Amino acid sequence: MTLDAELRAFYTARQKQIPAETREIMRRAGQELADSGQADRALTVGERAPGFTLPTATGHPRSLNALLADGPVVLTFYRGAWCPYCNIALRSLQHHHEAITARGARLVAVSPQIPDESLTLTEKHHLAFDVLSDIGSDTAKQYGLAFDLPDDLAAVYDKLGFDLQRVNAGHPRTLPLPATYVIDRNGVIRWAFADADYTKRAEPADILAALDALL
Repeated sequence: MTLDAELRAFYTARQKQIPAETREIMRRAGQELADSGQADRALTVGERAPGFTLPTATGHPRSLNALLADGPVVLTFYRGAWCPYCNIALRSLQHHHEAITARGARLVAVSPQIPDESLTLTEKHHLAFDVLSDIGSDTAKQYGLAFDLPDDLAAVYDKLGFDLQRVNAGHPRTLPLPATYVIDRNGVIRWAFADADYTKRAEPADILAALDALL
């Protein structure tokens, strides 16, 4: 099963569990984000990837420059461990991690969560790649991915118990669009995926094809 098919199946099942009023708030917020053109403002192929130094789940700093010294980097942005679509996508990436490293690349995931949340996520899903904390979404902003939740959707997330105030260290409203980049050793983006729809993610097969194109 492709990642997209798995995400579609989860979405269909999930919709049956969500009250109609809540579904409408989510739908409206998603449409407004799509209409805003945020995804079109995200960095894309041919642009230079902004550098960063962010803490891993265990608090160790990890820089893009250091990662690129070993080869290409697959950089993926996700919303957080509270997002079931993110968890599905990260598990899929873990499944393809060996194929990514076999191509000489490093995989890293970035979210606005605090390191403790990233550590729990890493242990729960047995992730073999670095999960970095972008508190305040400063790195996501540099990549053109950061946006603020509308009031009604933020209230829904609070009601669902996501506690973004705590897990995002006082930045509960700012999240990144789901996005994945393949960055070559010179720091240039060679493949890009960004979508305003949080239920859609980069297909691992496409990531592997992009890495093959670098060889």
